[in-house]
Amino acid sequence: MRSVPPVACASVLLAVGAGLFCAAPALSPRTPWPSVVLLAAVYAVCEHAGRLRIVGRRAPQDMGTFFPVLLAGAFLLPPAAAALVAVPGALLGRVEQRPRALRRTWRAARLALACWAAAQAFALLGGAAAVSAPRFPYALVPCGAGALVFCAALTLLDGAILATAERVPLRSAWRGLFGRTLAPVVVHGLAGMMMAVLWAGAYGPLASLLVLLPMYISCWVFAQYQRERAAHQATIRALVQAVDIKDGYTRGHSERVGQASMMIARELGMAEERVEVLRFAGILHDVGKLGVPTRLLRKDGPLTPEERKVIELHPEYGHEMVRGIGFLGEARAAILHHHERLDGSGYPYGLAGAQIPEFARVVAVADAFDAMTSTRTYSRARPVDVALAELDRCAGSQFDPVMVGALTRVLSRDGWHPVVTADETALPAPRGTDLPVPGPASR
Repeated sequence: MRSVPPVACASVLLAVGAGLFCAAPALSPRTPWPSVVLLAAVYAVCEHAGRLRIVGRRAPQDMGTFFPVLLAGAFLLPPAAAALVAVPGALLGRVEQRPRALRRTWRAARLALACWAAAQAFALLGGAAAVSAPRFPYALVPCGAGALVFCAALTLLDGAILATAERVPLRSAWRGLFGRTLAPVVVHGLAGMMMAVLWAGAYGPLASLLVLLPMYISCWVFAQYQRERAAHQATIRALVQAVDIKDGYTRGHSERVGQASMMIARELGMAEERVEVLRFAGILHDVGKLGVPTRLLRKDGPLTPEERKVIELHPEYGHEMVRGIGFLGEARAAILHHHERLDGSGYPYGLAGAQIPEFARVVAVADAFDAMTSTRTYSRARPVDVALAELDRCAGSQFDPVMVGALTRVLSRDGWHPVVTADETALPAPRGTDLPVPGPASR
C-alpha cells in the first residue's frame, strides 16, 4: 500500500475523527486516570512483548493484537476512557509495511472505536454493577455483549479498509471477517472479564494482571503452532510443485490423491490429526519421482525391464527425501509402501496383508482411483462408478477391501468433487503402476 488511494486516506481520517469525538468526554475530571494509564501501559508492554525471548525463542511476530487488556478496560472504565487504552500501544507498535505512520494511526483509531463500542454495550446492560465478586456470574451477559460488539466493530472497520485501501469488492470485503474474529475475541473476552472481576474486587489491580501471564503464553504457543503449520504447508507445496514441474502430466494428481485419502480416513473414523497426516501422505506419495530421470517419466512408448526397475525405485527415493521431516509421521511409511499389494506382488519389498502399513493401504486405493478417473494419453477417464467397480474387483488381491469399501461409501454419499483439475492434454504418459492390473487401461 505504498500509494494509498484518497478514499482510504479519507476512511482513516474519518475513523480518527470518530475516535477523537468518542474519547473527548474523557477530559472530565471524573476520569480514573491512574487506571487508564496503568491499563494503557500494560497493553503497550503486551504489544511489544513479541520482541522478547520466551524459553530462548522469540515470540512469533504474527501473534496479533492482545485483546484481554483492551476488553478489561472496556469492562472497568467509562467508554471515553476505554477508548484511550489502546492508543499508546497502537501508535508505538511495530509496523512492517509502509506507510507506517498511516497504518499506526489507523490501528489506534480502529481499536479505540472498538473499545468505546464495547464499553457502551457493557454499560447499557448494567455491567459495572455486575463486575463485582459477589455477582460474578451475572457479569457474563454484559461482558459477552461487550465482546460481541467489540468483534462487530472490528469487522465493520476491517471490511471498510479492505474495500477502500485494498480495493476489495464490497460484496467480498466483509465476507467471513466476523467468524474469523469471533473465536479469539470471545476467548480474550473471558480473560478480560476475569481481569475486571479481580480488579474491581478485593484483590485489586496487581492480582488482575496475573491473568495475563498464562493467557499470553497460550497465545504465544498457538501462534507458534500456526507458524510451524504454515512452514509445513510451504514445505509440502514446494515438494509438490517440484514434482509437477518434472512430471507435468500428473499436475493436480497429488492433491487429488490427498483429497481422496482424507475422505477414506474420515469415513473410517480416524482422529483428525491422523486425517491431516494422511492427506500429506497422499499429496507426497510420488515425491520420489524427483529422483527418476525425466526422460523415463516422459518416454513415449513401452518401458524396458531395466527402465521399469528404475521407475520402481521412486517410493524408496521419496522415503529418503522425507525421512528427516518429523511432522510427516506415518506418512513416511505410506510414501514408501503405497505400491505394495495385498497378495505380496507389489514393490519395493513385496509386503503382504497386514504387513503393509494402514496409511499405505489407504493411499494405494486413492492413487488408483484418481489414476482411473483422470484422462491419460493412453486412456480416457473412467466414470466414478466404473472405477469403483474395478477397485472392488481387485479388492483382496491388490487393494484392502476395507479401504475400497470406505471410498465407495463416501463417494456414494458425497460424490467426487476434486479440488484441483489437472492439465491433462498433450503431455507424455507418466510411468508407474497407479492402475489395477490386469486391467484394460494398464500399460
